[in-house]
Amino acid sequence: MPFGSLWIPVIVSAVVVFVASSILHMALKYHKADVKSLPNEDAVREALAKGNPVPGVYFTPHCADMKQMKDPAIVAKFEKGPVAMLTVYPKGAPMMQKHLALWFGFSVLVSFVAAYVARHTLHPGEAGMLVMQVTGTVAFAAYALSYVSDSIWKGQPWANTVRAVVDGAIYALLTGLTFRLLWPAA
Repeated sequence: MPFGSLWIPVIVSAVVVFVASSILHMALKYHKADVKSLPNEDAVREALAKGNPVPGVYFTPHCADMKQMKDPAIVAKFEKGPVAMLTVYPKGAPMMQKHLALWFGFSVLVSFVAAYVARHTLHPGEAGMLVMQVTGTVAFAAYALSYVSDSIWKGQPWANTVRAVVDGAIYALLTGLTFRLLWPAA
């Protein structure tokens, strides 16, 4: 089957996911619990500003290599706390248009990969449920599973991961359903 016949479900499913994610984040607002404010935010911001960190990801206490984990001074820093991973963004208000455009691009990429896998495993006119199963599974892997490693390695609260995985399951179902409805006939 020519890949060109799959561009419509690729783009439509990306649009459907984009709209669904907008509803989940702006209307339902259950992701408000994903981040918290520090009780002494102003003092922490002032302390960070003194170091003038460039955008990036920082860890404190920082160890250049694992050998330092045996250093009693480093061990004491970990025991005293706080232990934190911090993402520093560029100065200025968040550029929502950029983030939304990147999110839509990612959604197109996920749908493209789902279409690629489906194209090589299914045939035109294939049963709708099988189309939904293949494309939805690929979409679930892309939209949901990566968040689990954030809780394992980056300290992301598991509640955040559960919310993200639920979102991913919704996006996967919508992707699979879109492909099922728009799958090329035999």
